[in-house]
Amino acid sequence: MFKEFKEFAMKGNLVDMAVAFVMGAAFTKLSGSFIEDLVMPLVGKVAGGMDYSNRFLPLSDKVTATNLAEAKTQGAVLAYGNFVSVGINFVIVAFVMFLVVKSINKAKALAEELAAPAAPPEPTAEEKLLCEIRDLLKQKG
Repeated sequence: MFKEFKEFAMKGNLVDMAVAFVMGAAFTKLSGSFIEDLVMPLVGKVAGGMDYSNRFLPLSDKVTATNLAEAKTQGAVLAYGNFVSVGINFVIVAFVMFLVVKSINKAKALAEELAAPAAPPEPTAEEKLLCEIRDLLKQKG
């Protein structure tokens, strides 16, 4: 049974998926930091100094806090600032994945193009003339 498990675990697809999962997790951290630490402060500056991570809409009169963490303890809130951040993160990740898939497809097409056999060169005028002479000699003989 252990041998079967080892064969299953060491199959190429499973190992590839594990590597892809780890790379995806690392990319998620990287893109999250990119959004939170670089993009959203710039968006906030353009929007007049607004901190999107703290933007919320209270759903109850009991919510009087001015920051999101305190507001969540007081009652229900719509944390739309966080949603905006996650939305921007999604768009960036989707665009990067689009670029990755596009470059992989381009590389595959190039590899197929290079692997395809080249067409034989067109015969020269001398070769065509020699072929005609050969054919005429066959007809006479």
